[in-house]
Amino acid sequence: MPDPIERLPNLGPYIARRLGEIGVDDVEDLRALGAVEAYARLKFKFDREISLNALWAIDAALAGIDWRWLSDGRKAELRRQLSSRP
Repeated sequence: MPDPIERLPNLGPYIARRLGEIGVDDVEDLRALGAVEAYARLKFKFDREISLNALWAIDAALAGIDWRWLSDGRKAELRRQLSSRP
């Protein structure tokens, strides 16, 4: 059975529910999509409900760390990846 998203650090029921609404139902789905693409899809669908904190949380969750530990350099890299999406 696939691991539920809520088992990752930083991602509680709210984000898990929103991810489910864009077709990301478990950890494997999230890993396959990646943090930047998952965030972009969330932002497209839910707009003002989703802030950059969601991107930090998703990326850190996939790395197994608390989102507050993301370096400024990593955040800048995530922003760059986001802005270079087609």
